[in-house]
Amino acid sequence: MSFEQAFGRPPAGVWAAPGRVNLIGEHTDYNDGFVLPLALDRHTVVAAAPAAVTTVRSSRERAPVTFAAGSVKPGEVEGWAAYVAGVVWAFREAGLPVPDLDLFVEGDVPVGAGLSSSASLECAVAVALAGTAGVPVDRTRFAALARRAENDFVGAPTGGMDQMAAMHGRAGHLVFLDTRSAEVEPIPFDPAAHGLALLVVDTRAPHRLVDGQYGERRRDCAEAAALLGVPALRDATVEAVEELTDARLRRRARHVVTEDERVLQVVARLRAGEDPRGVGPLLSASHASMRDDFAITVPHVDVAQEVCLRAGAHGARMTGGGFGGCVIALVDADRVDAVAAAVAAEYAQRGWVAPAPFVAVPSDGAGPA
Repeated sequence: MSFEQAFGRPPAGVWAAPGRVNLIGEHTDYNDGFVLPLALDRHTVVAAAPAAVTTVRSSRERAPVTFAAGSVKPGEVEGWAAYVAGVVWAFREAGLPVPDLDLFVEGDVPVGAGLSSSASLECAVAVALAGTAGVPVDRTRFAALARRAENDFVGAPTGGMDQMAAMHGRAGHLVFLDTRSAEVEPIPFDPAAHGLALLVVDTRAPHRLVDGQYGERRRDCAEAAALLGVPALRDATVEAVEELTDARLRRRARHVVTEDERVLQVVARLRAGEDPRGVGPLLSASHASMRDDFAITVPHVDVAQEVCLRAGAHGARMTGGGFGGCVIALVDADRVDAVAAAVAAEYAQRGWVAPAPFVAVPSDGAGPA
């Protein structure tokens, strides 16, 4: 189905926003810390045209969803369309124009894989709203509004990394984000130029962030920061964290503090033009921290990470919020197929659903398609 088939006329315009892979910096964003994602060459595409009432249709969903842009409020729209309605609501709350539109959504960002399909949808809708209303795109502001849609309309307690990556992505670069200041710096990252590839292995173990585990980690981090007397874990030291008497909070805080340091080390090496192979061990250390201290990995991702390393990856880690999703591996370009095949063979031996590998290419952020 296309926009024309769904609505019987051509769209006024078409906009798109990418999914994202986070190279390193997991669960640091809501702790005022540092993250280092890249925008994928996989997108959510939104075609739009003015209408009397907003109607949202998707190539993935049969039933249309309808609401009034001028009055929609949290709780009124549920399911996947809540991400669309949430952006409309957030724009309206911010005083931006929100015309009623016919919207048709399609894309190739895997859903439930930890590649930020939700932020991709939100940011595509944001630039579509701006484009149809003639509003200049403010990338940082739009990312914040998209995050508000996810937090306050949908009810998913995510940080702001995903939306900032979708808005600020740049081909051939990582998005180095200080989540406290919202300062963004593009960091050159061209694995192919070094004979490398960033392999993404969708483990097909879906993750869901609206259920309790993500929120529990946020609460643990906030409690640890309060006990340490700092505004956020970004401000804590490893030495102070080790003094926490609660073992669970100590582990959670240790992951965040050491992960921030790992992000800064990766940025420093890439800024200096070093061979990206050198950041591999930091990726693997990040995975160990997520597994042992933050406790957000699951067998599917642990197995994929271990197999990638055994098959020759320079480093590998789970990426995304956890409890499923994807593993990334920095591999020599001529080893991509071999590493992917090794993971597939291990999964087959265990009777698991086959993983879905692909190579991530750093790409541009949201805009006209």
